[in-house]
Amino acid sequence: MECTVRWAGLSGMSFLAETGSGHMLTMDGAPDGGGRDLAPRPMEVVLAGTGGCTAYDVVLILRKSGQDVRGCDLTLKSERAEKDPKVFTSIHFHFSVRGVNLKPSVVERAIKLSHEKYCSASIMLEKTAVITHSFEIIDDLTLEVVAI
Repeated sequence: MECTVRWAGLSGMSFLAETGSGHMLTMDGAPDGGGRDLAPRPMEVVLAGTGGCTAYDVVLILRKSGQDVRGCDLTLKSERAEKDPKVFTSIHFHFSVRGVNLKPSVVERAIKLSHEKYCSASIMLEKTAVITHSFEIIDDLTLEVVAI
């Protein structure tokens, strides 16, 4: 995997990344660090990428398990160290999974498999951060919410 990151110029702290798959991503710094607040911060991109990685796994595992999954929202809440390097020290993943007759045990297993086996990003971040998970299931037939 490759990525090229280019500084966008002398007038700020924006960076343009081109991924190995040919996609572009812009990042910017906070105004107090010379940025213009035009794009996500690099560490926000790390957190978002981790969320995308694990949400992808969970949806794929649920589909392969024969579950009628119709939506998956993931909220990540993190804390970072106060001093440099300001690594993530805790990250909580809360999944809201929507579908028809989803089995809580299968959803829980999908989240566990992602965390323990498939999501490279969260497994890397676990080296510095305490990772926790919770989930709720929203049944499309009854619109009932089952929080776990």
